[in-house]
Amino acid sequence: MAFAQINDILVHYGDYGRRKAPVLVLVNSLGTDARIWEAVTARLQDRYRIIVYDKRGHGLSDAPERDYSLDDHIGDLSGLLDHLGVERFTLAGVSVGGLIAQGMALRHPYRITGVVLCDTAARIGAEAMWNERITLVRSGGMQALGDAVMMRWFTERYRQERPVEIAGWRNMFLRTPAAGYAGTCATLRDTDLREQVGSIAVPTLMLVGADDVSTPAELVRDTAALIPGARFSVIENAGHIPAIEQPRVLAEHISTFLNEAHHG
Repeated sequence: MAFAQINDILVHYGDYGRRKAPVLVLVNSLGTDARIWEAVTARLQDRYRIIVYDKRGHGLSDAPERDYSLDDHIGDLSGLLDHLGVERFTLAGVSVGGLIAQGMALRHPYRITGVVLCDTAARIGAEAMWNERITLVRSGGMQALGDAVMMRWFTERYRQERPVEIAGWRNMFLRTPAAGYAGTCATLRDTDLREQVGSIAVPTLMLVGADDVSTPAELVRDTAALIPGARFSVIENAGHIPAIEQPRVLAEHISTFLNEAHHG
């Protein structure tokens, strides 16, 4: 566990693996924190230096009570990597973390060796949906969303077979600051990269859980079609967060991609 003052916020992060190995940065989704990557990190840290962090509004990082822009998130991540002395890296993000990864690839292409975009798209959801979500969490707190979010995140099979884990992930969600959740909903509401992602010029792998109802496979595939040379693959028996439901499969996809990006 470590902390850094980046721009206007305190950022909680973790730095694991081999110091001189290629760097992999992992970005979490809406309503989660860096812990969603633990099982993936455990499978990759013997070969790579892995950096995880709680994006603003989540986990142990600060949660300013305002709307967050995509540029806020990009500035936090680039500032953290500057703080750690990391110049070049591969970036993997899930959901809004994937939007942040797309933004980084567009704003700082010289720093990035590749991007893995997991259960994400260039545009996620509609303005009215995010405004409704913001209103709901500001009036009723995180509790108002907890059960519905577990339904969206995880497959029915996982929910039935892993009730204890579901209870734990629900606790993580409920403990997300309402201000941080609402602020990041605003990021999703206000971000549309469909006209820009065609300029992404780094190796790109797009992945999606076969049973994802938040960012369905068709939506992710549509974004892959906009990015020159992007590859697309479906992870079976996974919903919106394959890092939790299928960490071994996700780690294998990332490892293969990293090997090709660095040696291809």
